[in-house]
Amino acid sequence: MVPSFLPRLVNSPFEDPALFVPFRYQHRAMLFDLGDIASLPARDILKITHIFISHTHMDHFVGFDRLLRIFLGRDKDLFLWGPQGFLANLEGKLAGYCWNLVENYQNRFILQAIELHPNRAIVKSYACRNGFTADGTIREMPFDGIAFAEPAFTVNAVHLDHGIPVLAFALHERFHINIIKRRLESLELAPGPWLRRFKAMLYRGADPQTPVVIPSPNHPGSELRFPLGELQSAIARITAGQSLAYVADAAGTGENLKKIRNLAANVDQLFIEAAFSHAQRDIARRKRHLTARQAGELARSCRVKQYHLFHYSPRYADCPDLLEAEADKAFAGQRTPGNEN
Repeated sequence: MVPSFLPRLVNSPFEDPALFVPFRYQHRAMLFDLGDIASLPARDILKITHIFISHTHMDHFVGFDRLLRIFLGRDKDLFLWGPQGFLANLEGKLAGYCWNLVENYQNRFILQAIELHPNRAIVKSYACRNGFTADGTIREMPFDGIAFAEPAFTVNAVHLDHGIPVLAFALHERFHINIIKRRLESLELAPGPWLRRFKAMLYRGADPQTPVVIPSPNHPGSELRFPLGELQSAIARITAGQSLAYVADAAGTGENLKKIRNLAANVDQLFIEAAFSHAQRDIARRKRHLTARQAGELARSCRVKQYHLFHYSPRYADCPDLLEAEADKAFAGQRTPGNEN
């Protein structure tokens, strides 16, 4: 199966959190958290359409300035999600600059910001040409755990405790559409933009009799038409979709662990913080972070296929293998000797 998206952590485990998720065959990406993104090329930043921010501690939000600078003067709707207090913090960032010349921009650049509360979402828009002042319209809608949804993908969010409310996220592809190349060749069909339209129709659940219009590879300017259902049977195989979960800055409380297990159950990839060794669990408890052992145990109980650790405390700069080994043992169902509690 050729994956639909290819997630990667922007920085090393000791640096700021940011998970970049580009989509194959699309000029598009998502970002989970917005720490320092200086190492992310501008061409990748310009692919970002949706950003899901766990909270606005500096190491999770300092990259906003670089992102904003790169998008200025471009046609773009950029969507951002964050927890309680997010809108006020975003407005504080925007108010830190003078915007007296932006009315000269001909481009349409708008920030669409969503603040998630346990049972509701607050939405505000900030247009560049208005100096990023809110447009005066504040919309409220119910929040039922789904932060964002489109035909192919869903992003779920859950509130965790880090001394302040923080968000953890899960990205789910509804199902995966595999295009069988030899079937395309047997029908003398060439890959092209029509495949994206074809997939979009399948995700929308369009009527099987809906015609799919395809440029003829042998007769330029002419078109071929196939019923959607017939073409699906001929060239596509439907399999389970990809999934990932992202968890950063969460106290290792029973309630948090339960919420993480529910959010990340059976995902393909779990990106999870491992700030401290379990031998220093008292420090982790005071600072409201997970230990490496807790991260490994969560990955095991969630039955994930892969897990990736990040957000290490600097105190382990000389021994990062210690955290990795501790998580690996917990994932394998073992306990580190002397750390049974």
